[in-house]
Amino acid sequence: MSTDTPVTIEVSGGVARLTLNRPDKRNALDGATIAALSAALRRCADDPTVRMLQLTGAGNVFCAGADLAEMQAQVQASESENLAHAKKLAGVLGALDAMRKPTVARVNGDGYGGALGLMAACDIVIAAEGAKFAFTEVRLGIIPAVVSPFVLGKISESAALRYFLTAETMSAATLKEIGLVHEVVPVGALDSACGRISDALLKGAPGALSEAKALIRDAAHRAAEGRANASIRMAARLARLRVQAEAQEGFSAFFAKRKPNWRPD
Repeated sequence: MSTDTPVTIEVSGGVARLTLNRPDKRNALDGATIAALSAALRRCADDPTVRMLQLTGAGNVFCAGADLAEMQAQVQASESENLAHAKKLAGVLGALDAMRKPTVARVNGDGYGGALGLMAACDIVIAAEGAKFAFTEVRLGIIPAVVSPFVLGKISESAALRYFLTAETMSAATLKEIGLVHEVVPVGALDSACGRISDALLKGAPGALSEAKALIRDAAHRAAEGRANASIRMAARLARLRVQAEAQEGFSAFFAKRKPNWRPD
């Protein structure tokens, strides 16, 4: 698969397969990838031949979260620049969450930060055994603000309190236990598992599937529009923290490969 395009789309049999296509960068979410994913979602929403979409990553990693080079550049950015940057990811998560067609995350490997937001914004999540996940933000002096409305739509407040605060590494089995993943399978069985889910979804009437998604969101008092708006509001919290001394120290330590000053010796 060519790495010239950060997100590829293949449509076949009513299924649009979107692939984060930066395997050499662990499919990290840089500005170009976020823009390409946004465009891909619009295309899928507008294409009547697309009945559902599947999101995955190229190679053996689903998504490493934020792109390291852009993270480093954002250290010197102003609060307003940080806000504009965070809103781009919020927009993509909101569009994915509000998609009227069924969405499936084919989680082929590890996922961190924003990757967990992508998973949470999908309707159904199938993850590979052995994949590792974490909300690592607090170790950098920031918070998982933008992804939080979508993640908290899937997991409990109790689970968020543990894993947002500890930044512990989680297995796919742990994510299933807390509600972010529906099924865990061997990596070699991912395609068959996703194919089984796709077959089941395609048996439903398109309009009924769309209305069923709207019904669930409305009945659960967690409207998609509300999550999208909340994500944008949370982006402002992230932008405010990114320019504070604690985050500056966290990112400086991360890129210098040293412990931040709040870590015990």
